[in-house]
Amino acid sequence: MNFLSTTLLLLLVLLAPATVVVRPAAAQSADDQFLAAREAARAGDRVRLERLAPALHGYELEPYVDYWLLVPDLKDADPAVVRAFLGRHENSYLAEKLRGDWLRLLARKQQWELFDAEYGRLLQPDQELTCHALQGRLARGDARALDDALPLWLSVLEPPESCYSVFEALIVDKRVLADAVWARIRRQFEANKIAAALYTMNYLPPSQTPERKLAQTVVDSPLPWLIRLPGDFSGNRMQRELAVLAIQRIARNEPSVAADQLERISASLRAGEKSWAWSQIARQAAQRHMPEAMAWYRQAGNAPLSDEVAEWKVRAALRVHDWASVRSTIESMSPALAAQPAWVYWLGRAYRAGGRLEEANALFGRIAGQPDFYGSLANDELGRPTMTPPKAPPASREELAQVAAIPAVQRAQAFFRLNLRTEGVREWGWALRGMSDRELLAASEIAVRAGNYDRAIAAADRTRSEHDYSLRYLAPYGDQVRPAARNQALDDAWVYGLMRQESRFVSSARSPVGASGLMQLMPATAKWVANKIGLKDFQQARVNDPETNLLLGTTYMRLVLESLDNHPVLASAAYNAGPGRARRWRADRPLEGAIYAETIPFSETRDYVKKVMNNSIYYAALFDGKPQTLKNRLGVIAPRTGGEIKGEDLP
Repeated sequence: MNFLSTTLLLLLVLLAPATVVVRPAAAQSADDQFLAAREAARAGDRVRLERLAPALHGYELEPYVDYWLLVPDLKDADPAVVRAFLGRHENSYLAEKLRGDWLRLLARKQQWELFDAEYGRLLQPDQELTCHALQGRLARGDARALDDALPLWLSVLEPPESCYSVFEALIVDKRVLADAVWARIRRQFEANKIAAALYTMNYLPPSQTPERKLAQTVVDSPLPWLIRLPGDFSGNRMQRELAVLAIQRIARNEPSVAADQLERISASLRAGEKSWAWSQIARQAAQRHMPEAMAWYRQAGNAPLSDEVAEWKVRAALRVHDWASVRSTIESMSPALAAQPAWVYWLGRAYRAGGRLEEANALFGRIAGQPDFYGSLANDELGRPTMTPPKAPPASREELAQVAAIPAVQRAQAFFRLNLRTEGVREWGWALRGMSDRELLAASEIAVRAGNYDRAIAAADRTRSEHDYSLRYLAPYGDQVRPAARNQALDDAWVYGLMRQESRFVSSARSPVGASGLMQLMPATAKWVANKIGLKDFQQARVNDPETNLLLGTTYMRLVLESLDNHPVLASAAYNAGPGRARRWRADRPLEGAIYAETIPFSETRDYVKKVMNNSIYYAALFDGKPQTLKNRLGVIAPRTGGEIKGEDLP
């Protein structure tokens, strides 16, 4: 090889991207052998799995092979063998998973001594194991077990099977009486946990327990059942409770019909029963932006409201600028709910509207500086435009090496290399637990170099004091995104803000409902846009190609934006839930963009719009180097007009 060729080769090596890793043939063979072992485990082929296992000794994912060999025999395994595995892999995701699996088996066999010895080592117990632990304590006669079980009765609305015996113990010990059982049934109806509610009815006293067929009729045919109900049922608690549950079911589809029926039977109900029924009607009306919502909330009086019903009362009050109701409702929330940034912010706004400026600013100060929607709005209220914090020094070579050597990081990277994203995401999330800011920044940089942009964001998002917002708000595919945005006359900060929320820049991302690619296009939308712009030879398989996805996605963003007053808040809502809904959610008067976002009926879309718009101000701050105001970007939403759909309707 001559000097010129040698120099050129050296330059190519030096200039090669950090993401390119040359793996030796043996490692590549180990990858193939691991995938074969995985298939053998999934097929239950133990002979083949045992034959492949020795060749994977020392491989990054060897613990998974050990796990697959152990799990089929876990039911009858020697505790010493299980503990040996747990000891070898302590504090790993697999140890946590195996310990959980083993604890479930021990609980079913009521081997409480072994269970208790291992349960304390579990790092993240779920509800099923929590109830198994309570079962064990009850079996030992631990009197405090029922005290610890009461919060589960109040909070776990759809419990795993292991909780039922614990709940039955609460009933037998009279820790829970009929009032608490009916209250739980109401909460389950509110949350639409109907099967769980019907089961809870078994805990009622015999005189108040409806037959299963009757309860199912109330669920399935509430209006006909209510109309047939005898005129005077005031002396029968079961019928009164079923009547208000029927009102709740009717309100889910027809709040006005439910209100008429409640007026009709009102004389037969007790005050608390009527209040709850009115609160359910009001909540459904608030979600539909019905003008009667606040009047129906007033019918409910001062009775305590569940968290979600209280939240929708605030939202209904915001739509009509009833700041007094916003204030009083938030002030009556449970402390945990009222402490959430949303309600801290809106209480501050209510105080400001009432002239209580010092108290308002104190509330804004509690959440200002937080990198979320409400923190940014609080910044604006205090006259502190949002800017990215000082950039932390980049991770050093030593820091990168230390984090890269963490076994969970190595396992995650191996899974990503094998295109096993689900397993890789689990290991990556486990690896980030307890990391310092410097370690998180190093992990984020490692993920960027490997092209795992979503995992880079997941790491950078967790930093507490030292930050790098160029990692937290990554902007990959710049050579493709910026020209695509420019061609559609779109703000690239908004485009990136939407993409970050849609896919976290995973080009192969596919949602449970079928949306694909960087901009998560639904098949029908992608086809419609392709036809609209005359894209020749379009096939659905091309949607995951970044260039095609960006062309179709940014074109759709422009079309939606133009059809919705060129307002990015409306267009963001439309991108997630459809243009028709985004139009319907407007008010009859001009509406502050923050209030429009807060009162979106769908929780997924409400969260989506807030995050997209907040993302966009951080991208703008990074791109322009200037402070940003979220309130200005949210703007004002124009009122509904007679012609709601202008021009061609969009998918």
